[in-house]
Amino acid sequence: MKAIDHVKGSREFLASEKHQAFLDQRLWSLRQLRDAQMKAHPEWQQLRALASQIKEHTLTHLDIYLEMFERNALANGVKVHWAKDAAAHNRIVHDILSERGVQTLVKSKSMLTEECDMRPYLAARGIEVIETDLGERIQQLDNEMPSHIVVPAVHKLSIDVARVFADTLGTDPDNADPHYLAGQQREKTPAVYPAGGGRHDRLQFRRRRERRGGGLYQRGQRGFKRQRPCSAPGFHRH
Repeated sequence: MKAIDHVKGSREFLASEKHQAFLDQRLWSLRQLRDAQMKAHPEWQQLRALASQIKEHTLTHLDIYLEMFERNALANGVKVHWAKDAAAHNRIVHDILSERGVQTLVKSKSMLTEECDMRPYLAARGIEVIETDLGERIQQLDNEMPSHIVVPAVHKLSIDVARVFADTLGTDPDNADPHYLAGQQREKTPAVYPAGGGRHDRLQFRRRRERRGGGLYQRGQRGFKRQRPCSAPGFHRH
């Protein structure tokens, strides 16, 4: 994964008016959603204070709670591994995978694995890691770290994602439609979606047009569920 030059990256980003305008709009919209929830709950400040107290108490007594978790996990048949640092964490994960002959690991979003540099560690030892979060997948294909803990590719416009996918997945570089990009990523990453039947629920993303506009749909055993076309991946139309 390439090193981050924050000064150089900031200068390049600020030189693009489109990127500046979009990021301002996107982050402001996130703040507005947060403020709307705050106003909808009169006890907001009390809940914040309580959450802060719980967090401070837990971190202060973390050793007790970790050992409590281990006891409960072991009682439920779960094997617990202790790692003192990132190197130990990565070795443990690699040992578990290599003992079972795993060559491909499909994982969800995890800030812990990002902080431990687990993905490049496993890749250097012949294990491919595929991110299932679309924003994380975009950043993975672009060989970049996430730019935000919740929306990893929030700094990218759809034209940026189109470039990344064209370079890595062979998609149409001139098609920056978010529905097309999300669908192409799914089709060209087959390891993420089991092909078998039975209990495996195959996910299919379909582009549908409705009177109220198109949307990204995820089909499962319970039918179609409409997804937000742009906000979840963390990128937007230009």
